[in-house]
Amino acid sequence: MSIYVGNLSYDATRDDIDAVFAEYGKVQRVHLPTDRETGRPRGFAFVEMSSEDEETAAIEALDGAEWMGRDLRVNKARPREQRGGGGGGRF
Repeated sequence: MSIYVGNLSYDATRDDIDAVFAEYGKVQRVHLPTDRETGRPRGFAFVEMSSEDEETAAIEALDGAEWMGRDLRVNKARPREQRGGGGGGRF
């Protein structure tokens, strides 16, 4: 399972996010997507922890919590949607 963390401050780093979630268990991975053109963070992240119990505790504690001046949205990440191919529709 992975945790979606939304409404992040654009100043938040992987280390910042890791430190907050480490209070609820062992953080396995933090993925902080960046904009392709600017290289800036996109305002959300995905966090993987070592157990589902730890992830549940983090979600319950952090969803709606104020951090770095913003109210976090924290919930179970949904599976990535399949996107259609990028080809043109020529007939």
